Amino acid sequence: MFKRVMELWKGKEYIKAVMGYFRQMLDADQEMFTIVCRELLHNQDQPHLRDTMYSIDKKVNSWEKDIRKRVIEHLSFNPGDDVSMSLVLMSVVKDAERVGDYAKNLYEVTRMLNKPIERESIPALFPLEDRIQELFRLTKAAFLDSDLNKAQQCWKIEKVFNDECDEIIEHLAKSSRPANEAVCYTLIARYFKRITSHLTNIATSVILPVSELDYFDERLSGERPAEG
Repeated sequence: MFKRVMELWKGKEYIKAVMGYFRQMLDADQEMFTIVCRELLHNQDQPHLRDTMYSIDKKVNSWEKDIRKRVIEHLSFNPGDDVSMSLVLMSVVKDAERVGDYAKNLYEVTRMLNKPIERESIPALFPLEDRIQELFRLTKAAFLDSDLNKAQQCWKIEKVFNDECDEIIEHLAKSSRPANEAVCYTLIARYFKRITSHLTNIATSVILPVSELDYFDERLSGERPAEG
């Protein structure tokens, strides 16, 4: 149903503007994630990192407010238009805003670490960055292009990713690492997991009914998502 509605709406200036702002939100989220990982995982000095992160996040918040305002105004003047699509937009913009917040949380970890992270100290953490970058790409294609196959890919990636993050956290909890390392590494794994979940919420909104948005994880026990 999402794909059919998007095809009907594509010619409307309203949806063009909203989807344009939403693409900018996702691009900005990815930029924040990329920048913070350069310092957090790769020890690349990022001048004025805090100012950069908060400046981008301010734009993300502004786009979220603008999208919500446009959706509300649209429904006020066009109460007969597809309400389900409007509810989807209201939901996914919150997910996109939360991705930016978790990127800021990762920045906060860079300030808490006593020493730079060495790859050999926690090798399982490093491949997760590239997979989140791939998930950003798939999420944009899934939602902005109504690509159901890409949405399904996100769905599968999220389940495996969550399990791996949980294994890392469990390993850290049982380790004898210094408290600073154990806490900071656990936070990174946790924030990576949350970013992945919010991106997958966005992607799977094209294949889940509105009533089940944000609850796809409860259906990951083998049941495939329903289209429509």
